[in-house]
Amino acid sequence: MRIGIITGASSGMGKEFVKLVLSEQLRLDEIWVIARRQDRLEAWQKHYPDENFRTLALDLASRDDIKSLQEELAESGAQIALFIHCAGFGIMGRIDEIPVEEQLEMVDLNCRSVVELTTTILPHMEKGGRMIYVASAAAFLPQPGFAVYSATKAFVLSFVRSLRAECREENYDITVVCPGAVRTEFFKRAAEKKHLPAYKKMVMADPKKVVKKAWKDSLAGKELSVYGKPMKLFHTASKVLPHKLFLHFMGRQKS
Repeated sequence: MRIGIITGASSGMGKEFVKLVLSEQLRLDEIWVIARRQDRLEAWQKHYPDENFRTLALDLASRDDIKSLQEELAESGAQIALFIHCAGFGIMGRIDEIPVEEQLEMVDLNCRSVVELTTTILPHMEKGGRMIYVASAAAFLPQPGFAVYSATKAFVLSFVRSLRAECREENYDITVVCPGAVRTEFFKRAAEKKHLPAYKKMVMADPKKVVKKAWKDSLAGKELSVYGKPMKLFHTASKVLPHKLFLHFMGRQKS
């Protein structure tokens, strides 16, 4: 059985990736959609009754839930042709303002689960399979007021780039996606207690366009997908200008 797995599939970019995969006609026997909210996952089967979905209501910050995925894969004997990882969250605020439990939850979901999921799926990936990981432009440099989140996404960027290098012989197509602010539910939670900085509002992107660009870049074999001229400029600037300049500017922004 040949399958695709999409995490964070109940909303935002994960939801858009599911729609895109359906439109691409990839000859998958099943699409496994993963998110915490069972009711939203079941909506996929309702709206696309002719598609073979397997809905897995899992909290990827939970090691027990990832173990359930491991068992599901072992029992099914499935070969993974496509893996798209979109699950993640962020919270805005100073480090001393955010409860430590929420900061550690970010680290668990955004970092630890990426490692555990990857080691879970690799034995089941078909040769030449496609893997897409959603990180963030926040990975390019530290961000005051978004410190833990930006650090977790820097981890994802580094991890996926290393993974790509390690998996050359298996011929996997591995791309890491680093968008700026995207118009999704993400920022409802991220900015729950804070106002979104003006510079993020100015570059807010359409998730459909970000996903379309990410897919195009993946098909082209690109390591990194960055959507939009402002974020491409930001990425270039973050490599050539001292981070001290960015930190000074961001630190002055009112939250």
